[in-house]
Amino acid sequence: MAGQTRREILAGVMAAIAAAGAVGFPAMAHADPELGVDQFLALSEKLTGKESLDAGVAAKLLGGFVASGKGDGLLGLMRGDDIDDELANAIVAAWYTGLYETGWGQAVSDFNGALVWAAMTYTKPWANCGGETGYWADPPTD
Repeated sequence: MAGQTRREILAGVMAAIAAAGAVGFPAMAHADPELGVDQFLALSEKLTGKESLDAGVAAKLLGGFVASGKGDGLLGLMRGDDIDDELANAIVAAWYTGLYETGWGQAVSDFNGALVWAAMTYTKPWANCGGETGYWADPPTD
């Protein structure tokens, strides 16, 4: 890498990322037909007790769990033949926090849509306006 500029290094990294996408890396991650987004959504809804979870977020979370080597554990949970409490808790935590493991570190799936904000009705995601200036001066009507 001696003699390479930061721009050249970043261009190489971006080219590698683009090449991985072009060869179908996300499709390869979900190669097992039993391990699809719909199945992961059904499992997530069962574990969280919530309906109508976001399919886009589910795809990100599923990709992260598979990339982290949890594909076989997910299949076991989906089939009901394996009770992996640690993995089940990780799925629920990912939906509530909006954070998930990618296999290369943590990433954000959907900060504003994380289930924690619906569970904690007295607060909202940072930097989201709650109303007009001074709206907090009156007690809530709920």
